[in-house]
Amino acid sequence: MGEEIRILIVDDHEIIRQGIRSVLDTRKNLVVCGEAVNGREAIAMTEELKPDVVIMDVGMPELNGLEATRQITKLVPTAQVVILTMHESEHLMHEVLLAGAIGYVLKSDAGSVLVDAIENVCHGKPFFTSKMSPTVVKSIIEESRGVRSAKHKNFLLTPRERETVQLIAEGKSSKEVASILGISTKTAETHRTNLMRKLDVHSVSEIVRYAIRNGIIDA
Repeated sequence: MGEEIRILIVDDHEIIRQGIRSVLDTRKNLVVCGEAVNGREAIAMTEELKPDVVIMDVGMPELNGLEATRQITKLVPTAQVVILTMHESEHLMHEVLLAGAIGYVLKSDAGSVLVDAIENVCHGKPFFTSKMSPTVVKSIIEESRGVRSAKHKNFLLTPRERETVQLIAEGKSSKEVASILGISTKTAETHRTNLMRKLDVHSVSEIVRYAIRNGIIDA
């Protein structure tokens, strides 16, 4: 049966979380220790529960799965992250690897391969959806190990700045951003001003377009 594997499920849709549970229930050694509905909650619960594996959605409110993964892999390096997404994208897979996840499974494949993905990542072995060819996977892994171009503005942003971009793109006011991040409204306004200058954008709509292009929010 194997050793017990503790799993945190992160998805903002209850029906998806239930579906994942039903897949995991087929194996007695896979134990769901918690569920989170956004990236911010996922980080807190990972620090508290110390799961072996975090099954992470990408597009979630307040803090997306990629940014949550970046923070989780730094804060709790023993937790392995499997991205579970409906998007079949080489670009997204690249971003997933750069964020620190070593698993990438399409939601349409979850019923047949999610358990295998969990068992692989628990042993430090990358697992990627079978719809990606081995050649593509190899090239993406090799590229992700290289130095990221300084021209890619998304990687010039600090974690706090990427959080702020998402909140602004979701239509949050400076006061709401301040409340969510636990900072003053004045500091939130300063973050907004600095971001717009750094990204060379001049309106919220341009921030929204930037966030969509860089996978910070879904289109």
